[in-house]
Amino acid sequence: MSAPLSNPMHGPSAFKIGVFSANADGGLSFTTVPERWTAQWDDVERAAIIADRGGFDFFLPIARWKGFGGAMKVREWSFETFTFAAALAAVTTRIALFMTVHVPLVHPLYAAKALATVDHISHGRAGLNIVCGWNPDEFAMFGMRLGEAPYEQAAEWSEILVRLYNEPAPFDYDGRYYQLRQAVSRPAALQSPRPVTMNAAFGPPGRDFAARHCDYLFTTFTDLETGRQHVADVQARGSAAGREIGVYTVAHVVCRETEREAREYYDHYARLHADNGALDYHMSRKQDFSRSHDDAAYRLHRQRFAAGGGSYPLVGTPEQIVAEMVRMEASGFRGAALTFVNYADELPFFCERVIPLMREAGLRVPA
Repeated sequence: MSAPLSNPMHGPSAFKIGVFSANADGGLSFTTVPERWTAQWDDVERAAIIADRGGFDFFLPIARWKGFGGAMKVREWSFETFTFAAALAAVTTRIALFMTVHVPLVHPLYAAKALATVDHISHGRAGLNIVCGWNPDEFAMFGMRLGEAPYEQAAEWSEILVRLYNEPAPFDYDGRYYQLRQAVSRPAALQSPRPVTMNAAFGPPGRDFAARHCDYLFTTFTDLETGRQHVADVQARGSAAGREIGVYTVAHVVCRETEREAREYYDHYARLHADNGALDYHMSRKQDFSRSHDDAAYRLHRQRFAAGGGSYPLVGTPEQIVAEMVRMEASGFRGAALTFVNYADELPFFCERVIPLMREAGLRVPA
């Protein structure tokens, strides 16, 4: 049996990088180009192996139950994230493997068992992205409504998870959202007191939850000055809770030999061939319910939503992309989850050309 590894999220690189949303059709893009990501399993496995061998730190899926329609029925096809991570644990050796869980839809007792299973399969590389959900149409599929105080429930959920791994005997739990009797879950996770956790939140309640219960928070921004303000806000909340929390972001990548090639392709897939039906639905529901972006983002950056779900653009040559990541790190971000139009096709170039430049810039150390 292999010895447990230190989770790569604890590694020494100043700016960590991950692959985001490869379990879902389209990734984060809303495009109709024929090379768009379709999340076929063999392609997903190939992308994970490339990222694992190429030096990426983590692989992060989204939890999606209902798509956004449009010409391509965007995100309707997606893999469930616990089984997804377990399968990838068997074909990778060093990359951290996250699962994403909607708190109201998954009981903490089940999540503890499933998360520990992946942690053992991967020898300590499991991670958990704790989210509360934002799409009422998706919750309606389960016969449920969005909660009025979702992060209160998430706090109980997280407390139960940690106790399941660390209590020496079965315990009772009496909360507002959960009532457990003689709860126990074995085996515990290999990581202690629990696997690494993250939360993607923009509003104050979500940030306060992350500050108290998570290791990392993912946030979005429209420009780096605004991003710097977000980092300061999150770190202040962490300090108030007596904890240090790492702040990450999400970015979509178009990396080419020349800036002109990158810009032309960016316009090609995200403007000329945007899946506008799905994009309109996604943006309207996000703006009404998720609070995941500044209000100005919806008015000013439609192409960013088509290209990568409203995330930050990294478009240009390898040198330009690394220069931008240097600026992101200087603004306080500890890393970024990256998306591509086609992960399996584009990751080899990124690993070959961008990651060595990141090492030269001091953002990374050799794997």
